[in-house]
Amino acid sequence: MRKIFKYLRPREWYQIILSLLFIVAQVWLDLKLPDYMSQITKLVQTPGSPMSAIWEQGGYMMLCALGSVLSAVVVGFFASRIAASLSKRLRSEMFSKVESFSMEEINQFSTASLITRSTNDITQIQMLVTMGLQILIKAPIMAIWALTKISGKGYQWTLATGVAVIVLSLTIGLIMYFVMPNFRKMQTLTDNINDETRANITGLRVIRAYNAEKFQEQKFDKANSELTYTQLYTSHRLSIMMPAMTMVMNVLSLSIYWIGAQLINGAGAMERLTIFSNMVVFSSYAMQVIMSFMMMAMMFIMIPRASVSAKRINEVLSKESSIVEGTVIGGKPGVKGEVEFRNVCFKYPGAADCVLENISFVAKQGETVAFIGSTGSGKSTLINLVPRFFDATEGEVLVNGVNVKDYALEELYNKIGYIPQKAVLFRGTVSSNVDYGDNGKADATLEDIKKAISIAQGTEFVESMDKQYNAEVSQSGTNLSGGQKQRLAIARAICRKPEIYIFDDSFSALDYKTDRLLRSALKEEVAGATSMIVAQRIGTIMDADQIIVLDEGKMVGKGKHEELLKTCRVYREIAMSQFNEEELVS
Repeated sequence: MRKIFKYLRPREWYQIILSLLFIVAQVWLDLKLPDYMSQITKLVQTPGSPMSAIWEQGGYMMLCALGSVLSAVVVGFFASRIAASLSKRLRSEMFSKVESFSMEEINQFSTASLITRSTNDITQIQMLVTMGLQILIKAPIMAIWALTKISGKGYQWTLATGVAVIVLSLTIGLIMYFVMPNFRKMQTLTDNINDETRANITGLRVIRAYNAEKFQEQKFDKANSELTYTQLYTSHRLSIMMPAMTMVMNVLSLSIYWIGAQLINGAGAMERLTIFSNMVVFSSYAMQVIMSFMMMAMMFIMIPRASVSAKRINEVLSKESSIVEGTVIGGKPGVKGEVEFRNVCFKYPGAADCVLENISFVAKQGETVAFIGSTGSGKSTLINLVPRFFDATEGEVLVNGVNVKDYALEELYNKIGYIPQKAVLFRGTVSSNVDYGDNGKADATLEDIKKAISIAQGTEFVESMDKQYNAEVSQSGTNLSGGQKQRLAIARAICRKPEIYIFDDSFSALDYKTDRLLRSALKEEVAGATSMIVAQRIGTIMDADQIIVLDEGKMVGKGKHEELLKTCRVYREIAMSQFNEEELVS
């Protein structure tokens, strides 16, 4: 928890100190009330007391109560501001941190867990700060101050209060001992609920197509039941706390009056009024002590869960990305758009075997290098090493003669136009999605956007939409077809005018005619750029300057289409599965 508070700014610490002063004022005013009550009791019991004196003491009580209310309002105002500012900052910090993560860290936490940590966990911290300033600080101050006020008014009453406090402390401690381990489990189970919900919503079409609603409902019910059982377990044990505290408070009140009755019964006529007055005051102060413990008990319910949330937030904020940024700006003089792999090997974190082994090739400026192979052969993994989504385990990946690990990340990314396997579009317009990466330059003009979409063979469908280039695109592009999304993703990379294009199976949703037209337009319009293409279709890569064939992470063939048909068995098998002999020869 302490680590979370380092995100508070000096201004907020000043507000906390100011709140502390108002809390002390509030406690002082609350503890003055029994003194005035004692004076009113004496005046009422004393014959001949003037009514004006009673009204005077009552007026002081009203002023104290009003001052206490105003102090509480001020503390609540500061607490809300501090908590809201802290939660806003934590969300911003977490978002920025996640943005800096490599794929390794993203996979380590999981998307559902990161969402829970950015929302539910931060809400727990916000609630704790809001309530903590108003209760957690106030309760111990009030309890200690009240105990000092009553300590000299009768050891019997003090002993009774001390026993009540010990019983309460033991009860709270015992309940927390059994409940605490379940709070971390609850947050993990909340992650599972988010994960199941996300999977069901994103995969709704597949679930319906395969008539798997019942199966998915059973999976969700299992996760939901586990969370419900854990919440009930903690709630049942925490539910003991308030009845126990109420019982202790009532027993203490009864004890105070019973002890007072015994003392009054054994005292002389002159002492009875003092004892009775002390009993009234002591009863009020004792209730203040017990109420303080009740307030602290409320916080003890919140603190364990907030503590777990704080730990989960700190796990993200303290996690260092495995991708360490370099400092190189630019590249080797005279070299542009060149990508080289030197004896590259790669294995995923925690894996026993390498996914890629001893990969070496050079893609020179203006060349098109294609990668083909069976599913799971490592094609996508290979090209993901260029923009440093992962780092090579062994060997070197060089761009323009410089190891990618030595580049400043922004400099490296500005050289690349990346089109992922699954086209990703953001909520906005067609233009805002195409003009997404500015590449360190001014925003693209409408003419640049139109040209990029034209090259990507998207002009026809874009201009048929309402508002055309300002047409709305929904989150993830759900209002577009798969081929339309791919063409806009390709247009986004083209609009950036990079040195290197990376196509990760980016033509799979296109028909053969659109595929051919798009590649022809690309070859003509971006002739000076290097293209790296992952493909499943031979027709997409037949004209490539260099085709690299992968099989189980190893490079089993390299050359042009005609060469590989003769020299590479794996390539010929793939080709024969898509074309007949006559089509391949022609």
